[in-house]
Amino acid sequence: MSVNSITPRSASNSTIPIDEVEIKFVRAQGAGGQNVNKVSSAAHLRFDIKASSLAEGCKEKLLALSDSRISAEGVVVIKAQRFRSQGMNREDALARLDEIFKKALVRQKKRKATRPSRAAKQRRLEHKSKQGKQKVLRRKVEY
Repeated sequence: MSVNSITPRSASNSTIPIDEVEIKFVRAQGAGGQNVNKVSSAAHLRFDIKASSLAEGCKEKLLALSDSRISAEGVVVIKAQRFRSQGMNREDALARLDEIFKKALVRQKKRKATRPSRAAKQRRLEHKSKQGKQKVLRRKVEY
């Protein structure tokens, strides 16, 4: 990923200027010894979809995603704290943003309407009647 812009791999025609992505570094949670109490290594990424310079169609697809990282206001919030260094966490956050783009911009294949063949219908009906006969045999015997 270049310094001036981020190009999601799924959409080479859409680029996000790096100044639209806000990355702050905060203290990480969890285990890590003294280092975790002193160093702000966790990356907190924010990207406002509505205020971005993306194409309108791209914005709509991103906002339509049902992803917990996208708020109701249309802001993507990602907290990356997997690694101990700021650089690695920054790259991780940008990679996760790229994954969100991939998910949104994948084109769905159109579904072709199909019908079951006559033989498939016949097999289904035969199986159904066989199961019915089997269940009749399981009933209580009446004298």
